Amino acid sequence: MSIFRDTLRQSLDMLLQPERFKDYGPNGLQVEGKAQIERIVSGVTASRALIDAAIEARADAIFVHHGLFWRGQDGRVTGWMKQRLQRLLAHDINLFAYHLPLDAHPTLGNNAQLACVLGLQGEACFGEQSLGWLGQRDDGCTFSSAHALAAHVEAALERPVTLVGDGSGLIHKVAWCSGGAQSYFEAAIAAGADAFITGEISEPQMHLARECGVAFIAAGHHATERYGAPAVAAQLAEQYGLDHYFIDIDNPA
Repeated sequence: MSIFRDTLRQSLDMLLQPERFKDYGPNGLQVEGKAQIERIVSGVTASRALIDAAIEARADAIFVHHGLFWRGQDGRVTGWMKQRLQRLLAHDINLFAYHLPLDAHPTLGNNAQLACVLGLQGEACFGEQSLGWLGQRDDGCTFSSAHALAAHVEAALERPVTLVGDGSGLIHKVAWCSGGAQSYFEAAIAAGADAFITGEISEPQMHLARECGVAFIAAGHHATERYGAPAVAAQLAEQYGLDHYFIDIDNPA
């Protein structure tokens, strides 16, 4: 089966509601391709590697979290930008990208899907645009320590993590926000978290973790954001009878 490009765009906008967010770039259709879509490839970032893999998979559309265009970006189409656009246009592939709306969706978004992978249950939101999540283990138990939580995250995401702060105390409340959300750490502390999980850590968070007694776990920007895009694309593919493939381009960052 196939659907029109505009039908898919409208369905994505209805599902993810980009108008609710003040974002860092345009959400929605970023590059226009063919009008009829039969096959979608989802991924985290619209890198050249993902685009090439989508071409190999004969995709009509790519759906990602990190698109091509960002606020304050150099607008010249040269170098890597030319190479990515050239491939998309030559193969008439649509590129759809949703940033904060994909983080925030209550069941299919990056934070919701990360919670599923980690066995966490969200109870409240916090931080700018209410993107951060606060909750606990979905079995109601506590983690015996931040070290135990870090080991749990490592096993679930299948990659090493960075743990900063006292790792010995019980962890009742866990806060999380996927990707580069290290600036949400203070809001997580204020919300009552015993530990905070995100993708990246910057220099100030090390001191805050040590001084406030709240553990900080950096589990990888890519690793914490590789679940929302395939969840959304899979749901719409099932709804419209489309082919869907998730292609995970390895990224240690």
